[in-house]
Amino acid sequence: MSGIPVGISTCLLGKEVRHDGGHKHSRYCTQVLANHFDFRSICPELEAGLGVPRPAIHLREYENGMRLIETKGQADHTEAMQGFIEDILPSLANLRGYILMAKSPSCGMERIKVHNADGNVMNRDGRGMFAAALMKAYPLMPVEEEGRLHDSMLRENFIERVFAYDDWMQNVAGENLSKQALIDFHTRHKFTLLAHSEKIYRQLGPMLGDLKSEPLEQIADRYIHRFMEAMTQRVSRGSHVNAMQHLLGFLKDGMSAEEKAVLLEQIEAYQRREIPLVVPMTLLRLAQRKEPVDYLHSQKYLTPYPDELGLRNTV
Repeated sequence: MSGIPVGISTCLLGKEVRHDGGHKHSRYCTQVLANHFDFRSICPELEAGLGVPRPAIHLREYENGMRLIETKGQADHTEAMQGFIEDILPSLANLRGYILMAKSPSCGMERIKVHNADGNVMNRDGRGMFAAALMKAYPLMPVEEEGRLHDSMLRENFIERVFAYDDWMQNVAGENLSKQALIDFHTRHKFTLLAHSEKIYRQLGPMLGDLKSEPLEQIADRYIHRFMEAMTQRVSRGSHVNAMQHLLGFLKDGMSAEEKAVLLEQIEAYQRREIPLVVPMTLLRLAQRKEPVDYLHSQKYLTPYPDELGLRNTV
């Protein structure tokens, strides 16, 4: 089975495409994520024709908009970059996520230096020209910078979003859209939604209560935008505890008093930050396997991504 299609800045794969002829090899991407993701690598500056090595460039803001200018001199590469972006963007529609190189005037997702017409730094609120166009064209697509993947919470959140978005694209989007497909997706992700945002969780259920009120495509579009908005919210320990207690409510009839007590102890220990999430979640999964509950069988919250990624060992 092929991996999930995910875009990535070429330099993160160890390719020597940076302006100085170097790379920014991410072993986490090539040795861990590559086992699950089918990477499509893009270096906007190289593919826009700037070559390797090449002069360093930065963002400059003028009255008529943002430009990509060489740091030494006035050579302007804006049109070349914009032409490349216009050509490449339509071919990225099948991607389920994107990992960008930080601090780049083309790929940086946030906190990019913006200079004035004289080349002096004005602020650090910019976004790389390619990254900005990518995120505008595909607002649902999970996007993250490689450096932020070293944070266990951000890493887990990004990868969970990629797998959820892949589920939507495979089973609901486009020709697969039907009332049943939409309801089944919501059912699979109910506890995931509850953990990420109880507010949005309580809004999306009623949204699907009347699927004849307007065209299904419009309902689905509003639904997935709200769903992915919820998924960007990092889950607090309290929210995980709330979701696990809801799960336990479906399992308690098949558990002995001792088993239930042990599970509750582990949930409380997780809330006190004494153990990682994987411990109580493993006990919940074991309880589900011992006395299967049909409603929980397909719940993505129990297994949102492959266990071998070990993401819940560190959150």
